[in-house]
Amino acid sequence: MIKYILLSLLLMSFGVSAKELVCSGTVESVSYHGNDKLMVKLSSMNTPVFFCNPNDDWSVPSEPDRVMKPETCKAVFSMFLTARATKERLSRVHFDGDQLPDNCDEFENWKSVFIRYVNY
Repeated sequence: MIKYILLSLLLMSFGVSAKELVCSGTVESVSYHGNDKLMVKLSSMNTPVFFCNPNDDWSVPSEPDRVMKPETCKAVFSMFLTARATKERLSRVHFDGDQLPDNCDEFENWKSVFIRYVNY
């Protein structure tokens, strides 16, 4: 019985966790998709990604406890719009989620991410 408890504890400590990726660059596009989702593409990325919903809480399956509220979504969207308009470089955008590639230029089309941090 103790063997099974120890094995269970060991397996729980190595649970599946979401990937993390940090990208940087200028904002090439900020978009609204008809299903109430917002998208962003940095110069270091090959395609835009969904990052929030301005009308509803946003989370990705591998990060169910992390939620971006609509107010935060609108603030981040505004930051991206400002960076796009001023051509400012974002030094760090931290993405989390299970739909992340290994590199910023390897995103698949129509993927959803959780943005944990944005820095000019």
